[in-house]
Amino acid sequence: MSAARRASNIARLANLGPKSEQWLNAIGVHTQRDLEKLGSVSAYRLLKNHGYNASLNLVYAIEGALRRIDWNRLPLALKTDLRVRVADAMKPRCAWCGTDPLYVQYHDEEWGVPVHDDHKHFEFLILEGAQAGLSWITILRKREGYREAFADFDPARVARYGKREFAHLMKNPGIVRNRLKIESAAKNARAFLAVQDEFGSFDKYVWRFVGGQPIQNRWKHMKQLPARTSESDALSKDLKRRGFTFVGSTIIYAHMQAIGMVNDHVIDCYRHKTLAKSRR
Repeated sequence: MSAARRASNIARLANLGPKSEQWLNAIGVHTQRDLEKLGSVSAYRLLKNHGYNASLNLVYAIEGALRRIDWNRLPLALKTDLRVRVADAMKPRCAWCGTDPLYVQYHDEEWGVPVHDDHKHFEFLILEGAQAGLSWITILRKREGYREAFADFDPARVARYGKREFAHLMKNPGIVRNRLKIESAAKNARAFLAVQDEFGSFDKYVWRFVGGQPIQNRWKHMKQLPARTSESDALSKDLKRRGFTFVGSTIIYAHMQAIGMVNDHVIDCYRHKTLAKSRR
């Protein structure tokens, strides 16, 4: 399809003038389907991030176009909601979460928040192990599939998984169908239960590796973030000694970031300041 043909798909939508059509095409939005997938708020954020001087009225124009009504006729309550959502979307964030709503939500609500619940610890161990060699967003999109496949992340139940369960899971499109990773989940569940027996909880065990408090870093740029640290090396080594698998230092450092053992939000991210106040 030619650029002109693609652009015409946007041009047919109400409310969008030549300039907004040009801007949207420049950020890769060529069809109504592209715009529907992105949504008015994310489109606005992308435009602003690319240096376009878009106003809030463009959000209303796009929303009206998607709803097939004149933007001036948008209900006041909807305009108010859009303003709130735009303000939230424009908060400075770590660049890695991009504009994907699922990724942004994970960044805003979970990544770096101290975890002290063993059930959640086990969930992240399974998910981090599954991620090896893949992107985190791939795992987030399969999270509910993992929840169903691995007994709502109950280590006592997963510890009993055997050949029959492994064979069934290898046919499950809702998870990463890698036999080593699937078998690792059961092996790690048994090791997890052993840690609980020894320390009273996995939480008591794992937080010892950072002295019981989150490490507060002050990175200016994402490229400064390490792939591993002395703390992740020590935790990885000890986990392996206890029988855990898929717990290399790089995986474990990602795990430590996820569960808030380390605050690796860059200092310009609005979440950094909030989490810098985190304590047990």
